[in-house]
Amino acid sequence: MAFAENLKQLPKVSHLEAMELIDSAGEVVARIENKPGQAGSLAVYNHLAQIFGAITPDAGRKGLELYAEHTEDARANPGKHPNIDRLFGLVERDETLTIKQVFAL
Repeated sequence: MAFAENLKQLPKVSHLEAMELIDSAGEVVARIENKPGQAGSLAVYNHLAQIFGAITPDAGRKGLELYAEHTEDARANPGKHPNIDRLFGLVERDETLTIKQVFAL
């Protein structure tokens, strides 16, 4: 399936303002906001966190499947899709990020 089709299958994220990704040292390493250009990634990461409890290497592999055609574009163009690049890195390094949801007011 294409990314747009995959997004339609994911839970909505209108209740979220953002999601913070936290490394093993407790540092926020990224923030994905609910705004144009990031809302799709917020939906993917939120879905992964719901299923896996964190952004684990297994979650990363599933996320790369969900990003569909964008995954290959990210592989061919490092830096163009930072939220996908992050998943590649987690899988390669066998790392896990915990998440903190920031709820919309």
